[in-house]
Amino acid sequence: GGRPDDSTHQKGGRASRASSNSKLGSTQPSPPPAIHPFPLPGGFPPLPSSAMANASSGAGIHDDCKLRFVELKSKRMHRFITYRLENQKEVIVDQTGEREATYEDFTKTLPENDCRFAVFDFDFTTPEDVPKSRIFYIFWSPDTAKVRSKMTYASTNEKFKRTLDGIQIEMQATDPSEISLDVIKERAH
Repeated sequence: GGRPDDSTHQKGGRASRASSNSKLGSTQPSPPPAIHPFPLPGGFPPLPSSAMANASSGAGIHDDCKLRFVELKSKRMHRFITYRLENQKEVIVDQTGEREATYEDFTKTLPENDCRFAVFDFDFTTPEDVPKSRIFYIFWSPDTAKVRSKMTYASTNEKFKRTLDGIQIEMQATDPSEISLDVIKERAH
């Protein structure tokens, strides 16, 4: 007979231990890349980066700006509208004047030391006694305004003007004398 063969009990030992744990490297987070080797914009001086960016593209324009202009042009609800830049980023409606407002009322709304965009609906009578009106667009940029403000208004001026469909006479002024009532009358005819 002989003895039973024990060798059948020795099944290939458990040498194949899960050795896949050794690939830990791939799950470790890699060090964050150095994205900002120099200080972020907004340090000193603030002008070069931010103002230049604004200067090339100009500011955004709020929907109300066009809406009010249509009210002035088509519905004759306003005598004038002034617009200003909010935080150098967006043009918004600053003030509106009722139809009874005078040209003097309008010029009083223009600040001495800041820029504005403005439209004025100027009524007049021709030498032949024909009543007419002209819509003036005025870019007010006084010498005393801050340089950054002047730059942003200047860069936004063309784009803003194009959104107001129906402007008849364009003017730019740095001083009240350049948009006096006499000058306006002269330009209107």
